[in-house]
Amino acid sequence: MNIQHKAHPWHGIHPGDAAPSIVTAFIEIVPSDTVKYEIDKATGYLKIDRPQKFSNMIPTLYGFIPRTYCAERIAEYATLKSGKAVHKGDGDPLDICVLSERSVTHGDILLQAIPIGGFRLLDGGEADDKIIAVMKGDEFYRQWRDVSDCPESYINRLKHYFLTYKHLPHEENVCEITDVYGREEAHEVILRAMADYRYHFGCQDVE
Repeated sequence: MNIQHKAHPWHGIHPGDAAPSIVTAFIEIVPSDTVKYEIDKATGYLKIDRPQKFSNMIPTLYGFIPRTYCAERIAEYATLKSGKAVHKGDGDPLDICVLSERSVTHGDILLQAIPIGGFRLLDGGEADDKIIAVMKGDEFYRQWRDVSDCPESYINRLKHYFLTYKHLPHEENVCEITDVYGREEAHEVILRAMADYRYHFGCQDVE
């Protein structure tokens, strides 16, 4: 019997031949989710990380770019661009928010996304960039080629989510967004995250 095994979403899927201009995104959570799912690094299955705190709901599709890793090169770039001493990345794959006009009802799916910018987020002092992208072929959002094309209110909504999604009223907020950057800088962040992955995991087939 020929047994087929599911590819690990982080390690077993290519980030895309056209990366960083077009990337493969593995979607973990969607706007209707009331709990935060994330990939279990050991098994590749989705697991429940925690319930969404208070009324916070992710405003976009959210997941990561396979075979990326936020480590030294991401931290170095965050230090260069933010002027802050960032000593390391958060040790996770590079996160991505994907805008789509159409409703996607569940995560654990792959899609093609076109990066248009990102947030330089520091979480407890660690680099935790969030790439902003549009779904390839989306009839509405494909007109947005750079984060500068997005209404400021939309960007503020995304920023608010990431600044508050871990924050309880009695706790100090450890998340900080130092920059909102455009497409070219997003491409550099993706390339650095791919390089960090190759260095730490020894994958040589990702150019």
